[in-house]
Amino acid sequence: MTTLNRNWWMKNQEDPGIWEHRGKVAVAGVGHSPTDRRWDGETLETSLGAYSILAAKRAMDDAGISPSEVDGVISSPGPLGDFWAPRPYFAPPYDSEDGLTKVTAEWLSKELGLKNVKYLNSNAPQIGEMMGLAAQAVGDGLCSTCLVLYPTGNLPGRYHHQGENENEYAYGNNQWHFPWGHQNGFLQGIAFIFNQYCRKYGASHDGIAPFAVNQRRNGLRFPYGYYAMHEPYQITEADYLNCRWVAEPVALLDCDRPVQASACYLITTSDRAKEMRQKPVYILSHSENNYKLRSTYETLENQEEWCKAISRKVYQASGLAAKDIDVFNPYDGFLLFTQLFLEGFKWHGVTKGESHAFYAGDITSEGPHPFLTSGGNNGTGRTRCAIITDCIEQLQGRAGERQIKIRCETALTGSVKPSNCGWVVFSKHPN
Repeated sequence: MTTLNRNWWMKNQEDPGIWEHRGKVAVAGVGHSPTDRRWDGETLETSLGAYSILAAKRAMDDAGISPSEVDGVISSPGPLGDFWAPRPYFAPPYDSEDGLTKVTAEWLSKELGLKNVKYLNSNAPQIGEMMGLAAQAVGDGLCSTCLVLYPTGNLPGRYHHQGENENEYAYGNNQWHFPWGHQNGFLQGIAFIFNQYCRKYGASHDGIAPFAVNQRRNGLRFPYGYYAMHEPYQITEADYLNCRWVAEPVALLDCDRPVQASACYLITTSDRAKEMRQKPVYILSHSENNYKLRSTYETLENQEEWCKAISRKVYQASGLAAKDIDVFNPYDGFLLFTQLFLEGFKWHGVTKGESHAFYAGDITSEGPHPFLTSGGNNGTGRTRCAIITDCIEQLQGRAGERQIKIRCETALTGSVKPSNCGWVVFSKHPN
Protein backbone atom coordinates (compact mmCIF):
# COMPACT_ATOMS: atom_id res chain seq x y z
CA MET A 1 0.00 0.00 0.00
CA THR A 2 1.10 3.58 -0.66
CA THR A 3 2.21 5.68 2.32
CA LEU A 4 2.51 9.46 1.91
CA ASN A 5 2.71 12.58 4.03
CA ARG A 6 -0.77 13.25 5.36
CA ASN A 7 -1.16 16.63 3.64
CA TRP A 8 0.64 15.81 0.38
CA TRP A 9 -2.52 16.31 -1.66
CA MET A 10 -3.61 19.76 -0.44
CA LYS A 11 -3.91 22.72 -2.79
CA ASN A 12 -3.80 25.44 -0.15
CA GLN A 13 -1.22 27.82 -1.61
CA GLU A 14 -2.40 31.37 -2.31
CA ASP A 15 -1.70 31.33 -6.07
CA PRO A 16 -2.35 27.75 -7.16
CA GLY A 17 -2.65 28.17 -10.92
CA ILE A 18 -4.90 25.87 -12.95
CA TRP A 19 -5.21 22.43 -11.33
CA GLU A 20 -2.93 20.03 -13.17
CA HIS A 21 -5.64 17.33 -13.42
CA ARG A 22 -8.43 19.67 -14.49
CA GLY A 23 -11.16 17.64 -16.21
CA LYS A 24 -9.15 14.39 -16.05
CA VAL A 25 -10.96 13.06 -12.96
CA ALA A 26 -14.70 12.45 -12.63
CA VAL A 27 -17.43 11.28 -10.27
CA ALA A 28 -19.17 8.23 -11.70
CA GLY A 29 -21.32 6.91 -8.85
CA VAL A 30 -23.17 8.00 -5.73
CA GLY A 31 -24.54 5.90 -2.87
CA HIS A 32 -26.42 6.83 0.30
CA SER A 33 -27.58 4.81 3.26
CA PRO A 34 -30.77 5.67 5.13
CA THR A 35 -30.40 8.47 7.66
CA ASP A 36 -31.35 7.82 11.28
CA ARG A 37 -31.29 10.16 14.24
CA ARG A 38 -29.07 7.82 16.30
CA TRP A 39 -27.81 4.28 16.48
CA ASP A 40 -29.11 2.23 19.41
CA GLY A 41 -25.73 0.55 19.91
CA GLU A 42 -27.20 -2.92 19.45
CA THR A 43 -28.83 -3.45 16.06
CA LEU A 44 -26.03 -4.35 13.64
CA GLU A 45 -28.24 -3.85 10.57
CA THR A 46 -28.29 -0.12 11.31
CA SER A 47 -24.70 0.22 12.54
CA LEU A 48 -22.29 2.56 10.79
CA GLY A 49 -20.56 -0.42 9.22
CA ALA A 50 -23.76 -1.83 7.76
CA TYR A 51 -24.76 1.58 6.42
CA SER A 52 -21.29 2.08 4.94
CA ILE A 53 -21.42 -1.25 3.12
CA LEU A 54 -24.83 -0.32 1.75
CA ALA A 55 -23.66 3.12 0.59
CA ALA A 56 -20.55 1.66 -1.08
CA LYS A 57 -22.55 -1.02 -2.90
CA ARG A 58 -25.02 1.59 -4.09
CA ALA A 59 -22.18 3.78 -5.40
CA MET A 60 -20.73 0.84 -7.35
CA ASP A 61 -24.17 -0.14 -8.67
CA ASP A 62 -24.81 3.49 -9.66
CA ALA A 63 -21.61 3.47 -11.68
CA GLY A 64 -22.30 -0.01 -13.04
CA ILE A 65 -19.03 -1.59 -11.93
CA SER A 66 -18.02 -4.70 -10.00
CA PRO A 67 -15.98 -4.78 -6.77
CA SER A 68 -13.04 -6.22 -8.70
CA GLU A 69 -12.66 -2.91 -10.54
CA VAL A 70 -12.09 -0.89 -7.35
CA ASP A 71 -8.42 -0.23 -6.58
CA GLY A 72 -8.70 2.58 -4.02
CA VAL A 73 -10.67 3.15 -0.82
CA ILE A 74 -10.66 6.35 1.22
CA SER A 75 -12.53 6.81 4.49
CA SER A 76 -12.70 9.34 7.27
CA PRO A 77 -12.69 8.69 11.01
CA GLY A 78 -15.81 10.86 11.14
CA PRO A 79 -16.41 14.00 13.17
CA LEU A 80 -15.01 12.51 16.38
CA GLY A 81 -12.92 9.58 15.19
CA ASP A 82 -11.72 7.21 17.92
CA PHE A 83 -13.37 9.37 20.57
CA TRP A 84 -16.85 8.56 19.28
CA ALA A 85 -17.49 5.77 21.78
CA PRO A 86 -14.32 5.27 23.82
CA ARG A 87 -13.62 1.96 25.55
CA PRO A 88 -15.10 0.24 27.47
CA TYR A 89 -18.43 1.46 26.11
CA PHE A 90 -19.03 -1.80 24.24
CA ALA A 91 -18.75 -5.13 26.01
CA PRO A 92 -17.15 -8.26 24.50
CA PRO A 93 -17.30 -9.93 21.97
CA TYR A 94 -16.56 -6.60 20.24
CA ASP A 95 -12.81 -6.00 20.18
CA SER A 96 -12.88 -2.92 17.95
CA GLU A 97 -15.07 0.05 17.12
CA ASP A 98 -14.29 -0.54 13.45
CA GLY A 99 -17.55 -1.26 11.66
CA LEU A 100 -19.58 -0.12 14.65
CA THR A 101 -18.99 3.55 15.35
CA LYS A 102 -16.26 4.21 12.78
CA VAL A 103 -15.40 2.62 9.44
CA THR A 104 -11.83 2.42 8.17
CA ALA A 105 -10.86 1.88 4.55
CA GLU A 106 -9.28 -1.42 5.60
CA TRP A 107 -12.50 -2.64 7.22
CA LEU A 108 -14.66 -1.65 4.27
CA SER A 109 -12.26 -3.20 1.77
CA LYS A 110 -12.29 -6.49 3.67
CA GLU A 111 -16.07 -6.59 4.12
CA LEU A 112 -16.70 -5.84 0.45
CA GLY A 113 -14.17 -8.45 -0.64
CA LEU A 114 -12.13 -5.98 -2.67
CA LYS A 115 -9.17 -7.95 -4.06
CA ASN A 116 -7.38 -5.35 -6.17
CA VAL A 117 -7.01 -2.36 -3.85
CA LYS A 118 -3.62 -0.67 -4.00
CA TYR A 119 -4.40 2.60 -2.20
CA LEU A 120 -6.02 2.75 1.25
CA ASN A 121 -6.46 5.85 3.38
CA SER A 122 -8.42 5.80 6.63
CA ASN A 123 -7.33 9.20 7.91
CA ALA A 124 -9.00 11.48 5.39
CA PRO A 125 -10.31 14.78 6.78
CA GLN A 126 -13.89 16.04 6.64
CA ILE A 127 -15.84 15.59 3.43
CA GLY A 128 -15.05 18.87 1.68
CA GLU A 129 -11.32 18.22 1.88
CA MET A 130 -11.83 14.49 1.43
CA MET A 131 -13.17 14.90 -2.10
CA GLY A 132 -10.06 16.89 -2.96
CA LEU A 133 -7.86 14.13 -1.55
CA ALA A 134 -9.66 11.53 -3.66
CA ALA A 135 -9.45 13.66 -6.82
CA GLN A 136 -5.73 14.18 -6.30
CA ALA A 137 -5.11 10.48 -5.60
CA VAL A 138 -6.81 9.47 -8.85
CA GLY A 139 -5.20 12.28 -10.81
CA ASP A 140 -1.75 11.34 -9.52
CA GLY A 141 -2.27 7.69 -10.41
CA LEU A 142 -2.30 6.24 -6.90
CA CYS A 143 -5.52 4.50 -7.93
CA SER A 144 -7.88 4.67 -10.88
CA THR A 145 -11.26 3.70 -9.40
CA CYS A 146 -11.76 4.89 -5.84
CA LEU A 147 -14.54 4.50 -3.28
CA VAL A 148 -14.76 7.62 -1.12
CA LEU A 149 -16.70 6.92 2.07
CA TYR A 150 -17.91 9.47 4.60
CA PRO A 151 -19.47 7.79 7.66
CA THR A 152 -21.27 9.91 10.24
CA GLY A 153 -22.36 8.16 13.42
CA ASN A 154 -24.42 9.25 16.39
CA LEU A 155 -25.02 7.47 19.68
CA PRO A 156 -27.30 8.58 22.53
CA GLY A 157 -25.42 10.82 24.93
CA ARG A 158 -22.09 10.48 23.14
CA TYR A 159 -21.90 13.37 20.69
CA HIS A 160 -18.86 15.51 21.57
CA HIS A 161 -18.75 13.72 24.92
CA GLN A 162 -15.08 12.93 25.31
CA GLY A 163 -11.88 14.27 26.78
CA GLU A 164 -12.34 17.37 28.89
CA ASN A 165 -16.04 17.50 28.02
CA GLU A 166 -16.49 14.52 30.36
CA ASN A 167 -15.02 16.44 33.30
CA GLU A 168 -16.80 18.78 35.68
CA TYR A 169 -14.15 21.47 35.23
CA ALA A 170 -12.69 23.41 32.32
CA TYR A 171 -8.93 23.79 32.51
CA GLY A 172 -6.40 26.14 30.94
CA ASN A 173 -7.66 28.28 28.06
CA ASN A 174 -10.89 26.28 27.92
CA GLN A 175 -12.09 27.94 31.14
CA TRP A 176 -12.44 31.12 29.08
CA HIS A 177 -13.71 30.01 25.67
CA PHE A 178 -15.25 26.56 26.28
CA PRO A 179 -16.57 26.92 29.84
CA TRP A 180 -19.61 24.67 29.30
CA GLY A 181 -18.15 22.19 26.81
CA HIS A 182 -17.04 22.07 23.21
CA GLN A 183 -20.33 22.58 21.41
CA ASN A 184 -21.40 25.44 23.63
CA GLY A 185 -18.07 27.17 23.08
CA PHE A 186 -18.35 26.68 19.34
CA LEU A 187 -21.84 28.15 19.34
CA GLN A 188 -20.61 31.11 21.35
CA GLY A 189 -18.09 31.77 18.56
CA ILE A 190 -20.81 31.66 15.91
CA ALA A 191 -22.99 34.01 17.96
CA PHE A 192 -20.10 36.43 18.43
CA ILE A 193 -19.32 36.63 14.70
CA PHE A 194 -22.97 36.90 13.69
CA ASN A 195 -23.42 39.78 16.13
CA GLN A 196 -20.42 41.48 14.53
CA TYR A 197 -22.01 40.93 11.11
CA CYS A 198 -25.33 42.42 12.20
CA ARG A 199 -23.69 45.50 13.70
CA LYS A 200 -21.48 46.06 10.66
CA TYR A 201 -24.18 45.64 8.02
CA GLY A 202 -27.38 46.57 9.85
CA ALA A 203 -28.74 43.02 9.72
CA SER A 204 -30.72 40.97 12.24
CA HIS A 205 -31.50 37.36 13.06
CA ASP A 206 -34.92 37.72 11.42
CA GLY A 207 -33.22 38.04 8.04
CA ILE A 208 -32.24 34.36 8.13
CA ALA A 209 -35.88 33.16 8.24
CA PRO A 210 -36.49 32.86 4.46
CA PHE A 211 -33.23 30.92 4.11
CA ALA A 212 -34.20 28.49 6.89
CA VAL A 213 -37.62 27.87 5.32
CA ASN A 214 -36.07 27.20 1.92
CA GLN A 215 -33.49 24.83 3.40
CA ARG A 216 -36.23 22.65 4.85
CA ARG A 217 -38.17 22.81 1.58
CA ASN A 218 -35.15 21.62 -0.41
CA GLY A 219 -34.23 19.06 2.24
CA LEU A 220 -37.67 17.45 2.05
CA ARG A 221 -36.91 16.82 -1.63
CA PHE A 222 -33.67 15.00 -0.84
CA PRO A 223 -34.86 11.39 -0.41
CA TYR A 224 -32.07 10.21 1.91
CA GLY A 225 -32.26 13.18 4.26
CA TYR A 226 -33.38 12.86 7.86
CA TYR A 227 -36.42 15.11 7.52
CA ALA A 228 -37.59 13.52 4.27
CA MET A 229 -37.43 10.09 5.91
CA HIS A 230 -38.63 10.82 9.45
CA GLU A 231 -40.17 14.28 9.89
CA PRO A 232 -41.65 15.24 6.51
CA TYR A 233 -43.15 18.59 7.40
CA GLN A 234 -42.36 22.09 6.18
CA ILE A 235 -41.40 24.76 8.71
CA THR A 236 -42.66 28.34 8.41
CA GLU A 237 -40.99 31.66 9.05
CA ALA A 238 -43.04 31.87 12.25
CA ASP A 239 -41.59 28.52 13.37
CA TYR A 240 -38.11 29.87 12.84
CA LEU A 241 -38.70 33.22 14.49
CA ASN A 242 -40.33 31.67 17.56
CA CYS A 243 -38.03 28.70 18.19
CA ARG A 244 -35.94 28.70 21.36
CA TRP A 245 -32.47 30.19 21.65
CA VAL A 246 -29.51 27.85 22.06
CA ALA A 247 -26.83 30.53 22.46
CA GLU A 248 -28.46 33.81 21.45
CA PRO A 249 -28.47 34.78 18.60
CA VAL A 250 -28.05 31.10 17.61
CA ALA A 251 -31.53 29.54 17.63
CA LEU A 252 -32.53 25.89 17.50
CA LEU A 253 -33.47 25.96 13.81
CA ASP A 254 -30.11 27.53 12.92
CA CYS A 255 -28.44 24.25 13.89
CA ASP A 256 -28.14 21.03 11.93
CA ARG A 257 -29.02 17.74 13.64
CA PRO A 258 -26.36 15.08 14.25
CA VAL A 259 -27.45 11.88 12.50
CA GLN A 260 -26.44 8.28 11.76
CA ALA A 261 -25.70 7.69 8.05
CA SER A 262 -23.06 6.98 5.43
CA ALA A 263 -22.48 8.28 1.92
CA CYS A 264 -20.09 7.02 -0.73
CA TYR A 265 -18.79 8.35 -4.05
CA LEU A 266 -17.06 6.53 -6.89
CA ILE A 267 -14.26 8.69 -8.33
CA THR A 268 -12.30 7.57 -11.36
CA THR A 269 -10.44 8.85 -14.39
CA SER A 270 -12.46 10.73 -16.97
CA ASP A 271 -11.69 8.11 -19.61
CA ARG A 272 -13.00 5.29 -17.41
CA ALA A 273 -16.03 7.30 -16.33
CA LYS A 274 -17.19 7.60 -19.94
CA GLU A 275 -17.59 3.80 -20.00
CA MET A 276 -19.73 3.66 -16.85
CA ARG A 277 -23.48 3.81 -16.34
CA GLN A 278 -24.06 7.47 -15.42
CA LYS A 279 -23.07 10.67 -17.14
CA PRO A 280 -19.62 11.65 -15.85
CA VAL A 281 -19.37 14.70 -13.62
CA TYR A 282 -15.91 16.13 -14.15
CA ILE A 283 -13.79 17.68 -11.41
CA LEU A 284 -12.23 20.94 -12.53
CA SER A 285 -10.36 21.70 -9.32
CA HIS A 286 -10.11 21.29 -5.59
CA SER A 287 -8.86 23.97 -3.18
CA GLU A 288 -8.26 24.14 0.57
CA ASN A 289 -7.84 26.67 3.37
CA ASN A 290 -5.67 25.70 6.32
CA TYR A 291 -5.25 28.72 8.60
CA LYS A 292 -4.36 28.79 12.28
CA LEU A 293 -6.12 31.09 14.72
CA ARG A 294 -4.19 34.02 16.11
CA SER A 295 -6.32 34.10 19.27
CA THR A 296 -8.90 32.01 21.12
CA TYR A 297 -11.78 33.26 18.96
CA GLU A 298 -12.23 33.93 15.28
CA THR A 299 -13.63 37.30 14.25
CA LEU A 300 -15.82 38.49 11.40
CA GLU A 301 -12.75 40.09 9.84
CA ASN A 302 -10.92 36.74 9.99
CA GLN A 303 -13.76 34.81 8.39
CA GLU A 304 -14.40 37.33 5.65
CA GLU A 305 -10.71 37.29 4.73
CA TRP A 306 -10.59 33.49 4.72
CA CYS A 307 -13.70 33.29 2.52
CA LYS A 308 -12.12 35.76 0.13
CA ALA A 309 -8.93 33.68 0.09
CA ILE A 310 -10.66 30.38 -0.68
CA SER A 311 -12.72 31.99 -3.46
CA ARG A 312 -9.53 33.28 -5.08
CA LYS A 313 -8.01 29.80 -4.98
CA VAL A 314 -11.15 28.09 -6.29
CA TYR A 315 -11.65 30.43 -9.22
CA GLN A 316 -7.98 30.45 -10.21
CA ALA A 317 -7.55 26.66 -9.95
CA SER A 318 -10.70 25.93 -11.96
CA GLY A 319 -10.27 28.67 -14.54
CA LEU A 320 -13.78 29.92 -13.79
CA ALA A 321 -15.24 33.09 -12.32
CA ALA A 322 -18.25 33.74 -10.11
CA LYS A 323 -20.48 34.29 -13.16
CA ASP A 324 -19.63 30.78 -14.40
CA ILE A 325 -20.98 28.92 -11.33
CA ASP A 326 -24.52 27.63 -11.79
CA VAL A 327 -25.08 25.37 -8.77
CA PHE A 328 -23.79 26.66 -5.44
CA ASN A 329 -23.90 24.45 -2.34
CA PRO A 330 -21.79 26.01 0.43
CA TYR A 331 -21.64 24.54 3.91
CA ASP A 332 -24.55 25.38 6.21
CA GLY A 333 -23.94 23.43 9.41
CA PHE A 334 -25.06 26.58 11.19
CA LEU A 335 -27.13 29.01 9.13
CA LEU A 336 -25.52 32.07 10.65
CA PHE A 337 -22.19 31.70 8.83
CA THR A 338 -23.34 30.45 5.40
CA GLN A 339 -23.81 34.05 4.25
CA LEU A 340 -20.06 34.58 4.52
CA PHE A 341 -19.44 31.94 1.85
CA LEU A 342 -22.18 33.44 -0.33
CA GLU A 343 -20.62 36.90 -0.08
CA GLY A 344 -17.04 35.66 -0.31
CA PHE A 345 -17.67 33.82 -3.57
CA LYS A 346 -19.91 36.63 -4.87
CA TRP A 347 -22.37 34.11 -6.26
CA HIS A 348 -25.05 35.82 -8.35
CA GLY A 349 -23.39 39.13 -7.55
CA VAL A 350 -23.98 39.06 -3.79
CA THR A 351 -21.37 41.12 -1.95
CA LYS A 352 -20.67 41.96 1.69
CA GLY A 353 -23.77 42.69 3.74
CA GLU A 354 -26.23 41.74 0.97
CA SER A 355 -27.08 38.14 1.90
CA HIS A 356 -30.26 38.86 3.85
CA ALA A 357 -31.71 40.86 0.98
CA PHE A 358 -30.78 37.95 -1.30
CA TYR A 359 -32.54 35.47 1.01
CA ALA A 360 -35.68 37.59 0.85
CA GLY A 361 -35.83 37.11 -2.94
CA ASP A 362 -36.56 33.95 -4.90
CA ILE A 363 -33.92 31.39 -3.88
CA THR A 364 -36.08 28.32 -4.62
CA SER A 365 -34.85 25.64 -7.01
CA GLU A 366 -37.44 26.80 -9.54
CA GLY A 367 -36.41 30.43 -9.39
CA PRO A 368 -33.64 32.61 -10.83
CA HIS A 369 -31.32 32.21 -7.79
CA PRO A 370 -31.55 28.52 -6.76
CA PHE A 371 -29.41 28.62 -3.62
CA LEU A 372 -28.30 25.49 -1.76
CA THR A 373 -30.72 23.25 -3.63
CA SER A 374 -29.52 20.25 -1.62
CA GLY A 375 -31.20 21.49 1.55
CA GLY A 376 -27.74 21.21 3.04
CA ASN A 377 -27.10 19.94 6.53
CA ASN A 378 -29.85 22.11 7.95
CA GLY A 379 -32.47 20.54 5.70
CA THR A 380 -31.19 16.94 5.63
CA GLY A 381 -29.17 16.31 8.82
CA ARG A 382 -25.46 16.55 9.57
CA THR A 383 -24.26 14.05 6.97
CA ARG A 384 -22.24 16.86 5.30
CA CYS A 385 -22.79 15.00 2.00
CA ALA A 386 -26.09 16.31 0.60
CA ILE A 387 -24.28 19.40 -0.70
CA ILE A 388 -21.96 17.17 -2.77
CA THR A 389 -24.60 14.75 -4.00
CA ASP A 390 -26.86 17.59 -5.10
CA CYS A 391 -24.10 19.13 -7.23
CA ILE A 392 -23.57 15.80 -8.97
CA GLU A 393 -27.26 15.07 -9.46
CA GLN A 394 -28.00 18.59 -10.73
CA LEU A 395 -25.35 18.27 -13.44
CA GLN A 396 -26.60 14.80 -14.38
CA GLY A 397 -30.22 15.97 -14.48
CA ARG A 398 -31.16 13.55 -11.68
CA ALA A 399 -32.16 16.00 -8.95
CA GLY A 400 -35.91 15.41 -9.34
CA GLU A 401 -38.03 18.14 -7.74
CA ARG A 402 -34.85 20.00 -6.80
CA GLN A 403 -33.67 20.29 -10.42
CA ILE A 404 -32.84 23.89 -11.21
CA LYS A 405 -34.38 25.68 -14.19
CA ILE A 406 -31.54 28.05 -15.02
CA ARG A 407 -28.34 27.10 -16.84
CA CYS A 408 -26.82 23.98 -15.26
CA GLU A 409 -23.28 23.37 -16.50
CA THR A 410 -21.09 23.84 -13.40
CA ALA A 411 -21.36 23.35 -9.63
CA LEU A 412 -19.38 24.40 -6.57
CA THR A 413 -19.47 23.01 -3.05
CA GLY A 414 -17.31 23.02 0.05
CA SER A 415 -17.08 22.68 3.81
CA VAL A 416 -16.56 23.18 6.73
CA LYS A 417 -15.32 26.40 8.43
CA PRO A 418 -13.76 29.30 6.52
CA SER A 419 -10.41 28.73 8.27
CA ASN A 420 -10.21 25.01 7.46
CA CYS A 421 -12.22 23.94 4.46
CA GLY A 422 -12.10 22.13 1.13
CA TRP A 423 -13.94 23.09 -2.05
CA VAL A 424 -14.56 21.24 -5.30
CA VAL A 425 -15.67 22.55 -8.71
CA PHE A 426 -17.70 20.15 -10.87
CA SER A 427 -18.69 20.43 -14.52
CA LYS A 428 -20.71 18.60 -17.16
CA HIS A 429 -17.74 18.98 -19.48
CA PRO A 430 -14.04 18.20 -19.03
CA ASN A 431 -12.92 21.54 -20.50
